[in-house]
Amino acid sequence: MTVLDAHLHVWDPEQAPYDWLGPALSPVDRAMRFRDVRPVLRTAGVTAAVLVQAADNDADTDLMLATAAAHPEVVGVVAWVPLDDPGRARDRLAELRRDPHVVGVRTLLHERSDPDWIAGPDAEAGLALLAGAGLPFDYPTASPAALRHLPGLAVRHPALRLVVDHLGKPPVGGGREDRAEWRRLIAAAAKHPGVHAKVSGLYPASGALDAWSTDEVRPFVEDALELFGPERLMYGGDWPISLLAGGYARTWESVCALLAPLAPDERAAVLGGTAARFYRLDPALLDAARDAAV
Repeated sequence: MTVLDAHLHVWDPEQAPYDWLGPALSPVDRAMRFRDVRPVLRTAGVTAAVLVQAADNDADTDLMLATAAAHPEVVGVVAWVPLDDPGRARDRLAELRRDPHVVGVRTLLHERSDPDWIAGPDAEAGLALLAGAGLPFDYPTASPAALRHLPGLAVRHPALRLVVDHLGKPPVGGGREDRAEWRRLIAAAAKHPGVHAKVSGLYPASGALDAWSTDEVRPFVEDALELFGPERLMYGGDWPISLLAGGYARTWESVCALLAPLAPDERAAVLGGTAARFYRLDPALLDAARDAAV
């Protein structure tokens, strides 16, 4: 079985601007490269990875593509394009699609001052471009409230595959009412078969990122399995942010424990099959990743 991490980042502040980095994130406020995480992935038995954009600029995407060219374990790149500038987006998509590693698009919705930006006319035009190109969209959120736009997007863009990053940031460590509101919003999104979700980045909603336990995360993963099913869920390690939450090994072991009750085929879906199908990963790249892991 190919174990696939569907949500990793690399970055280098000397090659691209990352406005959200700073002293509060000092352990990762530096170049974080794939060679740094590769030994950890091997120890966990992860054989392939999808890199996901970490800045809304071309330089970050170019860094990911260079990383993919240098490391056969990288089987996909979720790039950035300026969705609210359809002309530029069309040109950039045409350029990016020449590289078989480009499998999706994301923009940092949670860093924008306008919480409704994604539902605006310019962004909607950009999403229509993605649907026409057959590329999915990664949907990041800073809180569950941002999930409210997903049902409408799914209706207006029925051909667009959508994946919610980090299960929509559920309130890990929060109260019963917070969980109920998250579940209501994620359930509304899950009613649409084109919407998928990543079991990734499940850290506390406030306070220290490493102040969590598997038992605190469990109800949200159980809800996600009920609402989406394994066939629409995919694992993501969220490195290097996971370093702030106790390390990759800790989050990996937690996910393995949470998925243990599943049947083998269901577990295989979450740990690789769903992502391979959703991102339409190139079989040749997956074969190369498996060969590199031997």
